[in-house]
Amino acid sequence: MKRLVRRLGGVSAALLTVALALAPLPGRADDRVPTGTLRAVFLAQNPVQAKTDPKTGEVTGPAADLTRKFSETLGVPFVIAGVAGTAAVMRRVSSGDADIGFLAYDETRAKEVDFCQTYALAQNTYMVLQSSPLRTTADIDQAGLKIGVGERDAADMFLDRALKTAKLVRNPGGNFDTALQQLSTGQIDAYAANRQRLSRFAREHDGVRLLPDNFYGVEQAIVVRKGNAALRDAANAMIADARQSGLISAAIARAGLVGVDVAPERKDR
Repeated sequence: MKRLVRRLGGVSAALLTVALALAPLPGRADDRVPTGTLRAVFLAQNPVQAKTDPKTGEVTGPAADLTRKFSETLGVPFVIAGVAGTAAVMRRVSSGDADIGFLAYDETRAKEVDFCQTYALAQNTYMVLQSSPLRTTADIDQAGLKIGVGERDAADMFLDRALKTAKLVRNPGGNFDTALQQLSTGQIDAYAANRQRLSRFAREHDGVRLLPDNFYGVEQAIVVRKGNAALRDAANAMIADARQSGLISAAIARAGLVGVDVAPERKDR
């Protein structure tokens, strides 16, 4: 009998050793995070997502807070970096060079990457000259008006579908100095962008103002490589928890963002 117990004890110990070897450990690679480190990218020029301290390299903002929370959930370390433009975010995620990216939702982008739950709405409005007769967003869609917008920005994709009579004038780099020059010379009548970025620019430049209402709440979301359902589902669970716990609202407030709201849950993602 004692010999049998010893034999069973040896089997149990062996099974325990195998179980421990197979259990996910912090920093261990799996199908969701193959390198064992959660690699995140965001739009470097979009403070609604995050910003990088030029001296220390520290990344702060909602994207950084959510990446940190997600890494804790997965039990792995993380790295996060800003990249130049939406195409770079999508390319890094699609190629596997990054595990997650932060992007505004658009149905055309959803053909190339999988979008998770929306975590925030970044409100968009128009900047005009102080002397402009335009007073609200309802005044914009008129024949003869020219509306500037950053090329391939979320606002560009939305307005391309929404505007019926006004003409879009695309700004290849989304450069606000270029937009101001175009406003001043009459090349455009208004410039569309997210309220956070426009508010900061308007505070630093005389002669311009923002319209008081918004034309579009851009859905800020996490994206994963097409078909990575396990990572998408894990991200959705993390976002739901972050919404309920107040982490998202606290991250928005801590970053001092203007015109950014916590997004309600969507039932279709």
